Amino acid sequence: MDARTSEGPHGEPLRDAAEHLLQELQEHFQALTAALNLRMEDMGNRIEDLQKNVNVLMEQAGVGNSTEEQTT
Repeated sequence: MDARTSEGPHGEPLRDAAEHLLQELQEHFQALTAALNLRMEDMGNRIEDLQKNVNVLMEQAGVGNSTEEQTT
């Protein structure tokens, strides 16, 4: 017996509501993914800026680039 052919009178509206809900969830998930990607990109840029500032401060202090040499 096929589940589609044995639907009751409320089966189609229920299926439509479920499909609508799934569509909304997918849209929200895509928006959340995009927002997270933007934040991660921004965080990466901030980390790079921080590393540059640390390197400048280390040069000014006469410490050198010891951390840069260790990471390469």
